[in-house]
Amino acid sequence: MLADQLVPDLKFEKYKLANGLDVILLEDHRLPLVAVNIWYHVGPANERPGLTGFAHLFEHMMFEGSKHIAKEGHFRHLEAVGASEINGTTDFDRTNYFETLPSNQLELALWLESDRMGFLLGTLDAEKLMNQRDVVRNERRQSVEGQPYGLVQEELFHQLFPKEHPYHASVIGSHADIEAARLEDVREFFRLYYSPNNASLAIVGDIDADNAKRLVGKYFGPIPAGPPLPKLAVKTPPIEAEKRVIVADQVELPRVYLAWLTSPIYTQQDAECDMLAKILGGGKSSRLYKTLVYERRIAQDAVAQQYSLSLGSIFTIEATAKPGVKPEDLETAIDEVLDDFCHDGPSEAEVERARNTIENAIIRGLENLGGFGGVADRLNQYNHFLGDPGYLAHDLNRYRKATAASLQSCARASLARNARVVIYGVPGEKVIHEAPRSAADVERVHPADTEIFDEGWRIRVPGPGRPSPLKLPIPKRFQLPNGLAVYLLEQHGLPVVSANLVVLSGSDRNPPHLPGLASFTAEMLDEGTKSRSALTIAGDADQLGALLSTGSTMDLSVVAFRSLKKNTDAAFGLAADVLLEPTFPDSEVERLRHDRLTQILQQRDNPNTLAAKCFSSTLYGWNHPYGYTELGTETSNKAITRGDLVGFWQNGYLPAAAALVVAGDLTEDELLTLVERHLGTWSGAGDAAAPPPVESRPTRQIVIVDKPASPQTVLRIGQIGVARANPDYVPLTVMNAALGGLFSSRINLNLREKHGYTYGASSTFVYRRGPGPFLIGTSVRTDATAEAVQEILFETERMRTSDVTPGELTVAKDSISRSLPGLFETTPQTASTIGQLFVHNLPTNYYRSLPSEIDTVSAGDLRRVAEKYLQPEQMIIVAVGDKSKIREPLERLEFGPVQCLDVDGNPMDSDE
Repeated sequence: MLADQLVPDLKFEKYKLANGLDVILLEDHRLPLVAVNIWYHVGPANERPGLTGFAHLFEHMMFEGSKHIAKEGHFRHLEAVGASEINGTTDFDRTNYFETLPSNQLELALWLESDRMGFLLGTLDAEKLMNQRDVVRNERRQSVEGQPYGLVQEELFHQLFPKEHPYHASVIGSHADIEAARLEDVREFFRLYYSPNNASLAIVGDIDADNAKRLVGKYFGPIPAGPPLPKLAVKTPPIEAEKRVIVADQVELPRVYLAWLTSPIYTQQDAECDMLAKILGGGKSSRLYKTLVYERRIAQDAVAQQYSLSLGSIFTIEATAKPGVKPEDLETAIDEVLDDFCHDGPSEAEVERARNTIENAIIRGLENLGGFGGVADRLNQYNHFLGDPGYLAHDLNRYRKATAASLQSCARASLARNARVVIYGVPGEKVIHEAPRSAADVERVHPADTEIFDEGWRIRVPGPGRPSPLKLPIPKRFQLPNGLAVYLLEQHGLPVVSANLVVLSGSDRNPPHLPGLASFTAEMLDEGTKSRSALTIAGDADQLGALLSTGSTMDLSVVAFRSLKKNTDAAFGLAADVLLEPTFPDSEVERLRHDRLTQILQQRDNPNTLAAKCFSSTLYGWNHPYGYTELGTETSNKAITRGDLVGFWQNGYLPAAAALVVAGDLTEDELLTLVERHLGTWSGAGDAAAPPPVESRPTRQIVIVDKPASPQTVLRIGQIGVARANPDYVPLTVMNAALGGLFSSRINLNLREKHGYTYGASSTFVYRRGPGPFLIGTSVRTDATAEAVQEILFETERMRTSDVTPGELTVAKDSISRSLPGLFETTPQTASTIGQLFVHNLPTNYYRSLPSEIDTVSAGDLRRVAEKYLQPEQMIIVAVGDKSKIREPLERLEFGPVQCLDVDGNPMDSDE
């Protein structure tokens, strides 16, 4: 259990403006950053029947400009000053908007947020509404209909709540209701809910509270209060008899969902259900994992979750069946686990593990200033639901009050069989309820909407305030006698430590005939050591409340942990045991092999994974390590032996090719003691292997991966790029920001905002020790597939043949250099950032000198690197979608030969 002194004291100040706006301020001077987080107390819970998804659609409308801010201006302004986080989200009970940016740009953020609160209506028009309806429908196709089991999860809510209940529909709504939204609906929604008396504003970071108050008063104070808000008169009816439904989806394996209605958010029983979820299905030490996944091997995965909401929370269990396992048998096994728990209750160790895991996660989340679970977000969440931003200690106390007896009683009362919904998601034909695109509104803007109040001074974009000194941190570096490099960046804001043990032995070392060997080896590290079994390792980590993970990328393999400082020694010992003493038990190798083969089978479900696999193999070929995903192939995973795994570990996990990267609440002396104790005996001779050469330069072609009835086409377009060590790395990164790296980049604005083809599109250079790919990725409407390809290649060619504008250059450069402090906001971010210094052999002062290097980049540099490194005639075009609908339009483009593959990568006959 956490000691009381380890509960952070969030020294906030809360006050209310005359118009009703709640304001919450908290000073934190760790970094020159500020998080601005505003919650509107509105979500689907407030929607009218027939307008499902309206709150979410309106969230999109809030980014479409206001009286003093041009369309797309919100993102442009924030990206130009180096915002490291910009987003808006909708949940059933609320809508929020947040950004983290340099602290001297606080006034800019308040100008933007206040302008759309006070001056949005006059700029809303039919064109914007039509465009965002298209964007939201693309988001639905991508995140619900195009995702494996997405429609099954949506049906879960349909069954839990009656049709007239606001939680019945998906947050994103249906196609028909999205199309039904009219301008007058938008205006009415805004007038009613987007008012200062229905919002709370949290500002957290490197601020002066008095100055922040002055700015809040300047920008938000003049906005008049809205009308009195209607009270929610919704009662959630109980489920009085078990409901059972079967939903077909384009999936390879059945999945079982069980769901119950439970107590509302922040009640004592809500906390106890949260702990139940951890004990039953919260990871490798949970009961469902042990029984279904580990011991009986009838499930590929098994998880439980408490989804906390104001009108009634939802407790879910979901488990994916192994091949050949019937969902009925899986449900029976789940019920046996539940029956045992209700009969015997949890052990004291289980209660402590669940409590530690939850409390540690809450504390670690406070490393973020804003974002999801960060300080500003948590203060606003407490204020939204409870009216008390200072609820943290009481929140944690809910978990501390729970006992084994109360959890047993909670399970008996909450998880009854006659009060649940059971849904089987089974392989079959996916049924999507589309709706025709509606005509544009002919309504005109009402004059009253443009004359709320006149403040001409708002037309001026606020300039930056006095900047806080920007000195990006330089880590300390030392080396052990065994050759292990050690990096430390002290961060003492919270008692948290993150460590990455990085080994330059990744998938680039896989033999051509054994792709997946590196990731198989890394996964096996925590599946048994000389002193611990796989389940003991998982249990020990959870008992500490620590996160322990192993994995690999193309460049490296890693053992990572994150823990509270008081548990750092134990966490170090656990990580060192996993790294240095793995035993690769035969039984665990075979169990994990079967899991990996099932994952490969499941890759058929996911169009994004299919696109990644096809793109890599087409670009690099089957004889290169970069031609495969980390998981490898069915053939290679069947062929890998225990000897292969042991050999890869022995030959690649060497101290001279490794680095320990630590960030957090440790001093150099403390770290040195820990490293010598746990890693000082690590031995082995050898250096890191050189990255594999890349010689293949394929000519342009189109490859279609046929996925019939797909709601969208997933596109991956690109070519072989450059290694991270390329001397043009900085101008290439700036050029890519303008092309497709930002929301306001050319590709995204073209495909999303101009044409409404997609929810989002982006480009990136994947920098590796060897030449990684340059790729452009998006998911587009099926009927716009060929047009989207044309527009992508048009923007790519335009980048090569004309200079970017001065404005584009400034935004691209500043978005990178001014956002660099965000790389050090949390200890995991810091450890990952510093780790790149080791992987790519960069000096410890690299990040401090990077802004000046970015500043020297010119428009001519961008055009030069675009001409040199962007080669449209070499770009592979991969399209995963319905071949019968996209093949002919793609062939008409005449962009090269068209090849069709099935989901397993096998060529298809042209007449199929």
